[in-house]
Amino acid sequence: MPSTSPSTSSGPGPGTSTGPGTTRRNRSGDTPPPRTGSNETEVLRGFLDYLRTSIAAKVDGAPEPQVRTAAVPSGTNLLGLLNHLTFVERSIFLGDDVTDWPATFQAAPADSVADVVARYRETVGRANDVLDGCTDLGAPVPRPRPGRPAPSIRWALTHLIEETGRHAGHADILRELIDGTTGR
Repeated sequence: MPSTSPSTSSGPGPGTSTGPGTTRRNRSGDTPPPRTGSNETEVLRGFLDYLRTSIAAKVDGAPEPQVRTAAVPSGTNLLGLLNHLTFVERSIFLGDDVTDWPATFQAAPADSVADVVARYRETVGRANDVLDGCTDLGAPVPRPRPGRPAPSIRWALTHLIEETGRHAGHADILRELIDGTTGR
């Protein structure tokens, strides 16, 4: 469990870097948001990747069966949150058509934690491949979904930051309830 005692050193401690684009850890053990990007695209993508990494790490290694057990009356469970975010990424950036959004909040019984985490990371990689080819935030997301207008890259990135951040907060609470793990 991360230490919560204040640092007594006058400079950056172990695991801390102050250079741009680097990962830092604060004294409570959390990794703060990135300080990268000199333009809007770099900032938006930096925050989205930070949140993606945070939620995948929060789910990775969570114990069965607690990872898929509802801890709140809504039925929300840790593995289901990451499964849902996989479908959101695939819908927004890859053009997949999702017809039953509530069902995305449950991972298949045969899927292990490692399966769901790997599928999410693979989907994020594919979504980033799409984003790597996008230079204009005002342009529509280049996704294969005939007959349905695509949102702008700016809207898609902002929506995914909101959606991933919201569910990462849920995941923080659920993981702490499962085994006491805190921090990012």
